[in-house]
Amino acid sequence: MPLKTPEQYLESIKRPVNLYIFGEKIKEFWNHPIIRPSINTVMKIYELAQMDEYKDLMIATSHLTGETINRFTHIHQSVDDLIKKVKMQRLLGQKTACCFQRCVGFDTANALYSVTYEMDKKNGLKLPNLI
Repeated sequence: MPLKTPEQYLESIKRPVNLYIFGEKIKEFWNHPIIRPSINTVMKIYELAQMDEYKDLMIATSHLTGETINRFTHIHQSVDDLIKKVKMQRLLGQKTACCFQRCVGFDTANALYSVTYEMDKKNGLKLPNLI
C-alpha cells in the first residue's frame, strides 16, 4: 500500500462528527480556524514523506509486512530507528514550529509492542500479532 499524500490524508478525515467548539456546533471541523493548524501540521508529515530528500527520516520498512510505511507507524527495531525518530521530530519542529500531533500514539504503539511481547513470552498469548 503506497504512502498517503497530504490530500489523501485530508480526504480521509472528512466525515460527520458531533463536535462543538465554545458551544458552537462545527460541521466541517477540518476547516475550523482552531483545528486547521493541527491538520496542516499532520499534512506536512505526509508531504515530507513524499519528498526524496526526507524519505530516510520520514519512512521506514515495516518488520511485520515488509511494506514502506510512515515512520510514525513504525515499531523501533534498532538504535538507528531511534536516532532517525529524533532527527525526524527535529525536522518537523523546524518545518512546522508546532506540535505535530502524532508523538503520543507513536510512543504508545512502541510501548505496547514491547509490553505485549513480554506478556506473550510469559503467557503465550501472541498479543503483538493483534496490534
